[in-house]
Amino acid sequence: MLTDDLTHLALCWRLVRRDGAALGFTSHDLPLMVDGLRHDSRPGMSASAVVLGSGIGADDMEVAGALSADALSAADLLAGRWDGASLRLFLVDWRDPDGGKVELARGTLGDVAVGSGGDAGFSAELIGPGAALAASAVESCSPECRAELGDWRCRVSLRGRELVATVAASDGDRVQIAGIAAADHAHGGLAVLDGGSAGLVRRVLATDGNWLVLDEPISLGTGARVHLREGCDKRFATCRDRFGNAANFRGEPHVPGGDLLTRYAL
Repeated sequence: MLTDDLTHLALCWRLVRRDGAALGFTSHDLPLMVDGLRHDSRPGMSASAVVLGSGIGADDMEVAGALSADALSAADLLAGRWDGASLRLFLVDWRDPDGGKVELARGTLGDVAVGSGGDAGFSAELIGPGAALAASAVESCSPECRAELGDWRCRVSLRGRELVATVAASDGDRVQIAGIAAADHAHGGLAVLDGGSAGLVRRVLATDGNWLVLDEPISLGTGARVHLREGCDKRFATCRDRFGNAANFRGEPHVPGGDLLTRYAL
């Protein structure tokens, strides 16, 4: 494909959301069918320089392009529907798109910026698989629990700790759900089941009276159904007293910290 005297190359992008929804784009002036997915013509899509090598460094790059109402919308990007979506960037011969591909980069979408005013475009960071090498493979000592409520290490049953409820009131990043003990859902999760925000997930950071304070604003109408999951602040006292699960606590609450000498008067 690349060794011919005259090449017929088109750049393609394939985006796959975490819920399985997929979009394809190409720099060619006509749509292309590649592996059964239609890649719409988006000549305005561009990518920063791609350097292929044999190193193990993180091959991060940036992808930019114009927004389309029937594909990538500013509202969906800002709402986080495409956060963590997988992205592949590759070359094909537009005469025979399924005849072979040259993969340039793959990874997941990171930070997304949407243009304002008359700039109807976006730019997104592509985090390559090499970025995983920068993560620590060994857990660090911590006074808080490193397990998640209900997972295989925590072992607390979520039966009765998850429910479907309706929104009583909503104000940006604050949501009120009737008939629940709000305090039990701090550090938990909220998933929207219907309405314009269906499919979006938010983390409950804290509570303010009967209000749940979310990590990001969300548009919710009164009566919208949501799936709520209780949370845990990961403190040993909470694990012991609220859940009766001290034996499975995955932290070191009694190990002295770096502030040991400052706890006592000299």
